[in-house]
Amino acid sequence: MFDPRYLDLARVLVHYSTSVAPGDKVLVETFDVPPEFTAVLVQEVCDAGGHPVIETKSQQVQRKLFLNASEERMKLISDIELYRMKKMDVYIGVRGIFNAKELADVPADHMSLYERLWLQPVHLEQRVAHTRWVVLRFPSPQMAQMARMSLEAFEDFFYKVCTKVDWAKASRAMDPAVDFMLKTDRVRIASPGTDLRFSIKGINVKKCDGHFNIPDLEIYTAPVRDSVEGVITYNTPSTNRGFTFENVWLRFEKGKIVEASANDNARLNAILDTDEGARYIGEFALGCHPCIEEAMDDILFDEKISGSLHFTPGNAYESDADNGNRSAVHWDLVLIQRPDKGGGEIYFDDTLIRKDGRFVHPAFQALNPENLRVQ
Repeated sequence: MFDPRYLDLARVLVHYSTSVAPGDKVLVETFDVPPEFTAVLVQEVCDAGGHPVIETKSQQVQRKLFLNASEERMKLISDIELYRMKKMDVYIGVRGIFNAKELADVPADHMSLYERLWLQPVHLEQRVAHTRWVVLRFPSPQMAQMARMSLEAFEDFFYKVCTKVDWAKASRAMDPAVDFMLKTDRVRIASPGTDLRFSIKGINVKKCDGHFNIPDLEIYTAPVRDSVEGVITYNTPSTNRGFTFENVWLRFEKGKIVEASANDNARLNAILDTDEGARYIGEFALGCHPCIEEAMDDILFDEKISGSLHFTPGNAYESDADNGNRSAVHWDLVLIQRPDKGGGEIYFDDTLIRKDGRFVHPAFQALNPENLRVQ
């Protein structure tokens, strides 16, 4: 027997998020996920007429690979995985959390080898640009602890935010906002510790309505690469390379991060020095999931927080919202602007769009929590 909610989740992933069709080649890649769910997911792919290819991984095993990383080893794995990814029409990545700090003792230069030689060519360049893909977490006791909930309460929350949203309605609600942003040039973000200005003129705008992440609901674009000026202070924790960064502060000149501080400056700057593109921004996005309000240090949830934005050092999405920035890094850092988190405003061409986490402009008001129905 399995949790009947497994089937609800599998159906969202297969039939809505990736629209698996007869003949589609589907890579199902799982990390620390119960085999019972993987089996349900594989059966749903087969019932849709797809041809599943299965890869099951463990973060504990990945840690050993990264501890022993060399250019030759990372390149060998990358070559094999890139060959396979090029054969795929669809990618479904389900990532459980065994231990959020499992990679904390992997040296920064080893992680850079992985990001540059494996992650970037296989996922950032091939998978993102050339497959219909969706990635998600899978509920675990570790995630429940991160969310400060019991496991039972977290599982109820998880399946609510993943399977009970009217994704089609939410998608339609995003359209006026996307149209408005496509006509926008200048953006200003103001919050405690934040005064940031940049342009998004000429950059595409994409809505995330359940086809890339589950849970979802964000609208993203990218700044013109050299246009970012000012400072930003992020008010949510973010784990990267196994270390939890807090109070990340960045200062920009002509688009480049020229100063950066956090609770570990050396670790922070090691990530930003991965390559030239890591010190430029590859994504600017607005989060608007009606039921996600608190950060839990899991970016697939935190970047969708109602009243949030994320401003992302590193790689831009080449096929969707490209400003030309290339990097092995893509680090979504989140700022929440609701009053309980300090408040703040977002202006597009000097027009107030959002104040203290609530959209005030008519093109965006359908994205306020009360207007996005949850079943």
